[in-house]
Amino acid sequence: MPTKAKVAAPAARRKAAAPEQPAIRVLRHFRVVFNSVKSHFREVEKKAGVAGAQLWALSVIRDQPGLGVNELARAMAVHQSTASNLVRTLVEQELVAAKRKGVDRRTVQLHLLAAGTRVLRRAPGPFAGVLPKALAGLDAQTLARLDKDLARLIAVLQGNKRAAGIPLGEP
Repeated sequence: MPTKAKVAAPAARRKAAAPEQPAIRVLRHFRVVFNSVKSHFREVEKKAGVAGAQLWALSVIRDQPGLGVNELARAMAVHQSTASNLVRTLVEQELVAAKRKGVDRRTVQLHLLAAGTRVLRRAPGPFAGVLPKALAGLDAQTLARLDKDLARLIAVLQGNKRAAGIPLGEP
């Protein structure tokens, strides 16, 4: 039979532990968010064989056949150069066709190829990722508060605002 000292020790330790600081609680919340995103992207890559941002781009191209790189960038809320790099990779992998049409031969129209359709069939959703889906499910008041508070955190971090144009899940 355990002695009283052994039984009482866990309770005494719990009382002695200092309450968790608010900054530590928030840090833990960020870890949960980032690890959820990372887990989703690992699952996407494992099942579909492409990175999360590539999967999202494939789904946008499927849903908007013939769109250009600039439209893809807007749809994904990324910089045009990021979208161009995604498209180049998808074309090299023969998942997307980039056809030059019309008078201005600089612009391309993007179309999903059969191999791209197969990738989308294999992939777990949501194609845009779990974070954009979760954010879309929040009410306007919560989003406004998050926007304001995260902007303040970014200012304190002196964060590089150009990083906002890089999708999560990109190496």
